[in-house]
Amino acid sequence: MKQRPTFPAQLDATLAKNRPNAQGALMPRGPLQGKPATASLQLAAALPAIKAKPVHHLPAKVVPHGVGMDSSAVRTRMVQKLAEGGVRDPLVLAAMGAIERHRFVDSALANQAYEDTSLPIGLGQTISKPGVVSRMIELMRNGATGRLGRVLEIGTGCGYQAAVLSMVADEVYSIERLRGLHDKARENLRLLRVANLHLLFGDGMVGYAKGAPYAAIIAAAGGEAIPQAWVDQLAMGGRLVAPVAQGGTSGGAQALMVIDKTPQGIRQTVLEAVHFVPLKSGVA
Repeated sequence: MKQRPTFPAQLDATLAKNRPNAQGALMPRGPLQGKPATASLQLAAALPAIKAKPVHHLPAKVVPHGVGMDSSAVRTRMVQKLAEGGVRDPLVLAAMGAIERHRFVDSALANQAYEDTSLPIGLGQTISKPGVVSRMIELMRNGATGRLGRVLEIGTGCGYQAAVLSMVADEVYSIERLRGLHDKARENLRLLRVANLHLLFGDGMVGYAKGAPYAAIIAAAGGEAIPQAWVDQLAMGGRLVAPVAQGGTSGGAQALMVIDKTPQGIRQTVLEAVHFVPLKSGVA
């Protein structure tokens, strides 16, 4: 049996607090146990339970620095806007409401964390808009009613999308080519300690063959074409979602591309225009 890289198998109290209940509503812990945090998040599908162990010496309630309002309230409004914008997958909406985006941006930008905007995370990279993250993950899930199996993410960045993916898939491998961002993602995710998320440092263009085949692959950087390694590592029946440069040049316009691997062959679908950082090979 192959030994896969591990990540600390523990979930902290903050993420457990934000975990949706069987109806998809966010369930606070403590004195309000058993009462939905908001009626607006009564989603149609269940998010499978994640076992959590208590983490001591953590505050009972985390108030984001630089934000003058309760983060659960702003996350609720963000999720409402995502739903109004067309996102329908209940697991995606629940995960977007559970993961605290302000944890993944610099404190000076925390007051913009729940706006539908990309933000700089250092080294010339950005954290994608919530609307783009939820759209791509919904496309990747392709109407699945439960969790996906094993998923590969190309471009960990600050770790935000990886955290969201961990709530809609059984297992997530996320690879980052920039050592500084890989280290930042590990630090951002340290308190969450998500058992099914594996952070890897390496060249994302070659994927991660040791974890293949993948039920789905999602990329947070756009190249001139989809690397063949990604297609090879995609399971039969799987789906790949990535930005691709149009016109054959990496500096040009980009569009979302969906690739479905079927017994009849590869099916490609080009969707709306997007703007991502360029896909590069090697590590730095």
